[in-house]
Amino acid sequence: MRHVFFITHPEVVVDPGRLVPRWHLADRGIARMRAFAASPEMQAVTSIWSSDETKAMEAAGILSTTLNLPSRIHPDLHENDRGATSFLPPAEFEDLAHQFFATPNASVRGWERAIDAQQRVRAAFEAIIAEETKGDIAIVAHGGVGTLLLCHLLGTPITRAHDQPFQGHYWAYAPENQILLHPWRPIAPR
Repeated sequence: MRHVFFITHPEVVVDPGRLVPRWHLADRGIARMRAFAASPEMQAVTSIWSSDETKAMEAAGILSTTLNLPSRIHPDLHENDRGATSFLPPAEFEDLAHQFFATPNASVRGWERAIDAQQRVRAAFEAIIAEETKGDIAIVAHGGVGTLLLCHLLGTPITRAHDQPFQGHYWAYAPENQILLHPWRPIAPR
């Protein structure tokens, strides 16, 4: 039975002067991702996919190098579009993120609606699973869309209750049986 691992990028360098999708992994995030890439659970991975955001591509690159596999990009794996607000201080961002999940059919201050982001990431996930028919799949993306996809797979309404506790987590899914093998787990200790 093949597994799909949905992995979120670990810690990033917060740079208010740079567009959020172009942020890089922090040293701590790189170390955590290297530890995860070397873990026994990743050794059966035969394909790696990522969003086109820098932090996800860097995390996927670490997996790619460790496992000696190419990494592919799927443009619809990007985080929910928050370009209308760009960088926000942490407290303000958390408030808007709560609103984003609490009102999935509404745009919060110009953000992509949660329902639309969920549909987009679900379609990308299904396309990847259909294309990659053998071996385990690693998808490296972002917490917000990972949570939206997890809600879909669990058959629950969109809720932040299923969100990762902090950056650098993963969940595992068995597509043939349509079973969540485990919810969010940290990729490595902080």
